[in-house]
This record gives sequence, structure tokens and C-alpha cells, in this order.
Amino acid sequence: MSPFDLGPKPRLGYTADPVERLSERRSDAEFLTELAGRGDAGAYVVCGDLVVLRQGQAGNDPLFALTQAQGLAPVRETVFLGTVGGAGRFGIAIDAGEIEALKAKTDLLLTDLRSIAVQGLVETQHLSALAEAKAVLHWHARHRFCANCGALTRTVQGGWRRDCPACAAQHFPRTDPVVIMLATSGERCLLGRQSRFPPGMWSCLAGFVEPGETIEAAVRREVREEAGIDCGDVRYFASQPWPFPMSLMIGCHAAARSTELAIDKTELEDARWFDRAEVAQMLMRKHPERFATPPPVAIAYHLIRAWMEEEAPARSRPRVGIAETSRS
Repeated sequence: MSPFDLGPKPRLGYTADPVERLSERRSDAEFLTELAGRGDAGAYVVCGDLVVLRQGQAGNDPLFALTQAQGLAPVRETVFLGTVGGAGRFGIAIDAGEIEALKAKTDLLLTDLRSIAVQGLVETQHLSALAEAKAVLHWHARHRFCANCGALTRTVQGGWRRDCPACAAQHFPRTDPVVIMLATSGERCLLGRQSRFPPGMWSCLAGFVEPGETIEAAVRREVREEAGIDCGDVRYFASQPWPFPMSLMIGCHAAARSTELAIDKTELEDARWFDRAEVAQMLMRKHPERFATPPPVAIAYHLIRAWMEEEAPARSRPRVGIAETSRS
């Protein structure tokens, strides 16, 4: 058992997903029209890069009645997210030029999705749908023209495809795979800092998976490139949707085979090895130098905490396993 009492395990952000996506019904226009016309149809609203919330005595509510959402401002795009308990759920992008007018309304709050998750501004069951809506609407806003011929494309399949009327090319929303990994050596783990991080925050290393590359190879390459550390065994931990703007974080633990650091200063501001006692202080926000890990909404927190609480040596555990936090 771990000698460190880190308290109850928090939920991994953006993974509590009550939405039944019904991807097989996206091309059924009659079905989508029927859902949208029902009184229980709801929508999440995005205005530019901000999410619109309703403020009330009971807290913030990101889910609007569909007709109410459509009346906030001119609608730029609508996507079908799925259903919850049979009720339709949609994502709506409204005209970004209306931001200031909406901010002036006392019953509304416009804020970014990261703040919503980190500060717990809405109930957790909304986060996955907000991530889905934000990512797909972001894709529409930036991919309105055909990458093959340049013609203006049209939205089909409930917002999950854009078709080109000129060359018949079909375009789909993209998800970018990112490996995020905690390299460990005995009783120490490797954490890094980027200049954009808040003061004192240290996190796992991360990087995009390249074409033709496995997850394991990407983990080893990124740790070697950013910190000069050679890794061997790579174990999958869990994954997390990360809608900034549309990534999938693939969490792994990696066994380091070297310990001498060679930091790429173009990628990292700093990197260093931390022992378990110091990491425990960081997780509990009790470090004497005010060092801290990322907040529990991020998979980096869970990667670090899982290493802290492991009960068996790495070589005796299975190579692949899904962490308990990913199912909580």
C-alpha cells in the first residue's frame, strides 16, 4: 500500500459520458427533425471560443432548450450530438459577433471550456457533451472549404461530414492523437515544465503521434527528444478527450533506461526527476516551493497519482491495463 494518503480519487475529466451518439442515425433527416421538434430537445451553445452558460441560484447550466438556444443569436452551425434518455442533444455555434451583447446579459456567463472543467462550473455529466460540441463546431468553423478543390462545402449527416458539391470529396472531423507519459526510474518520476504553464506547475511530457507511428514508439521518441531519456517498457493507462481544440490524450507509463537529462529548451522550460515524497506534496498542494501537478481534470494528474499508489513493481504487472479512474 502507498504510505501517502492522497484522499479520494477524483474523476478523470471529460470521461463521464451519458450521451448515446447514435452515429447510425445521423443520415436519417426525418429522425433528426423529429428529435429537434420535441420539447425535451436540448443544446449546448458555443459563441466563438467561449461556451454560453445560464446562471441561476442552483449553479450554472450549460444545457439550453433547443428553441431557447436558437433564439440567443443567429445560428452559424448545428450538429447532432446524440440523445440522453431519448431526448435529442445538439451543439450550436452562434454568431461570434454577439459575444459582447451576450456578456451584458446578467443571466448568462460566457467562459472557456478549460475554466469550466478546472473550476467545476457545471456538473460533470455535461463535460463530455461540451467537449464533443466544442470540438466538432471548431472543425466546422475552420474547414468550410474543400481541401481538394477549394469549393464551399455543405454540412450533412447531422454535422458529422462536409461534402463538396464541386468534386464530390467527403470531409470528416479530425481527432489528433497525443501521447502523454510519465517516465519513471525506480522511486523517481520525470516531470517537465513549459513556459506557458502556471508558476510552479510540473506535468508529464506529451507530444503528437506522427503518421506511421505506434503509441509505444511515440512515447519513446517524445521522451528522448524532449528530455534525452531512453525508455523501454511502455504501458497503456487510459485515454481522455481533450478538446483544445480536438485531441485524444493517450496516457502511458514508461520505464526509463537512462537518467541523465538533455533538455530540449525549445520544447521545455525545464525537466527534472522527482521522488515520491516530493510528488505527494505536489499532489496535495503542500510543496514548500509551491510546486504542483496539473489539476484532477487532466489525465496527467491521474498518471502521476497511479504511479504514486501502485502496489507492485512495474515488471510484475501486465503491460496493458485501463486505470480505475477511466471507468469512474
